[in-house]
Amino acid sequence: MSQPTNNDARFEAGVPAGRMPVIFAAHGAPVLLDDATWMGQLGAWAAALPAPKSIMMVSAHWEQRPVALGATRTVPLVYDFYGFPERYYRTEYPSPGAPALAGRVRELLRGRGIAVADEPERGLDHGAYVPLVAMYPGADVPVLQVSMPRLDPHELFELGRAFAPLRDEGVLVFGSGFITHNMSYAFRPGTPRWATEFDAWAADALGRFDVDALLDFRLRAPAAELALPTWEHYAPLLVAAGAAADAPGQTTFPIAGWWLDGAFTKRSVQFG
Repeated sequence: MSQPTNNDARFEAGVPAGRMPVIFAAHGAPVLLDDATWMGQLGAWAAALPAPKSIMMVSAHWEQRPVALGATRTVPLVYDFYGFPERYYRTEYPSPGAPALAGRVRELLRGRGIAVADEPERGLDHGAYVPLVAMYPGADVPVLQVSMPRLDPHELFELGRAFAPLRDEGVLVFGSGFITHNMSYAFRPGTPRWATEFDAWAADALGRFDVDALLDFRLRAPAAELALPTWEHYAPLLVAAGAAADAPGQTTFPIAGWWLDGAFTKRSVQFG
């Protein structure tokens, strides 16, 4: 573990002792904000976690190359959804920016030869702020959102590995997406067999921290083409796994079950 230096901004007062876990949360849609059960589950999970100094968020809803860092001050949210009731476009989450974390992330990425850009006006999208409203409702934890450069499993895993040192610096590395995501089945009754098979496969691979299987899910997992016809929602899980790879600890599933009549697994993951 690296040792703090007196002039290093990332080791300010309030950094929790020990290594932070890495998490991946199923984030739902804006309507999750009206789901008292799911909101309660997310809130209880956050209460059981060590208090983070800051949060580094990777959402399924921001893909940009090279890796981009979002706003480091409080800016308006990104309402990246259509056709919802007006109240969902009035949600606010004025979390503080995290400029010191952004500087540290630039350092880590450049140290691995990963190009990085800044998007200083880019606010948190719904994949980021929806779970945060439930987990840290006071909006008092600084948040930095980072883009996924492209949908390449190995590149995403290596991106996560670049973030691994943040765990020892009080930062909660947070991936937000879905382990199954097929909108064609969103409102069909019952949980389809392909969904339960893929969810069970993912739970087993995650429990064993089988990185090869997780990266090669399109060939190894049952019904992958139905569970993830596009897989941007699975991608943040690979970033989270990469961040945990050096010390994964025990894999647990703080939330499980099904949403929207059973096509979407709520399975959320904690490494360490």
